[in-house]
Amino acid sequence: MSDHTPFEQLVALCARLRAPGGCPWDRQQTLDSLRTYVIEEAYEVVESMSEGEPQGLAGELGDLLFQIVFVAQIASEKGWFDIHEVCRQVHAKMVRRHPHVFGDRAVNGAADVVRNWEAIKQGENGQRGALDGVPRHLPALLKALRITEKAAALGFDWERVEDVAAKVREEVEELAQVLATRPSVRQGERVRGELGDVLFALANLARHLEIDPEVALQEANARFSARFAHMERAARQRGRDLRQMTMAELNALWEAAKIAERAGE
Repeated sequence: MSDHTPFEQLVALCARLRAPGGCPWDRQQTLDSLRTYVIEEAYEVVESMSEGEPQGLAGELGDLLFQIVFVAQIASEKGWFDIHEVCRQVHAKMVRRHPHVFGDRAVNGAADVVRNWEAIKQGENGQRGALDGVPRHLPALLKALRITEKAAALGFDWERVEDVAAKVREEVEELAQVLATRPSVRQGERVRGELGDVLFALANLARHLEIDPEVALQEANARFSARFAHMERAARQRGRDLRQMTMAELNALWEAAKIAERAGE
């Protein structure tokens, strides 16, 4: 294997793990059993990208690449395709969808590229709808972002970010109106629908602001977790338990955590 490229060595390694006499655990894996691992490794890549640590990112990309090659190995055993066919197909697709690079089509900025991409993709997929290519199992917030991106590529979009912000306020007001009704209505499908509209509008606003809503929410999660941990530490230092504190006391701890955060503690 030493005479082969690193990629060829990885392909050979996956084949060896799956071969008779290979690894019992790897040999019993199936396409179904590997789904969770592929998702987990993809999320670990995203986390490492956020951290910006080169060696860590290289390692996580390697883990994801291993899953891709390993899945292709199982597909090869089924007689479907091998990793080389995977590479050939994606290479051909990228050339086909970048006629402004590999052909003679002219574009005027990234927005033109996106519109061309969607038009070419629809041509490849025949009569499929523009939104059919959005994976069904994407996290809901990311899926909302992708749906609005594809709709916008076909011209269905707000012209100004202020208009999108106004739509968010409108959806929040509609939710508030439902919440103001009697409790029986609040527990029904309508409140869930209105809350969904708010979240969808926020994802659309994030797109107009060129912010990834998944990243923004993950950062908000991290901030809340750090502040809450600060509250717990502060309570322990006072010999108190958060569950036994009043809301006023909890709010005071929360504000103290925010001040400590701004001070860089």
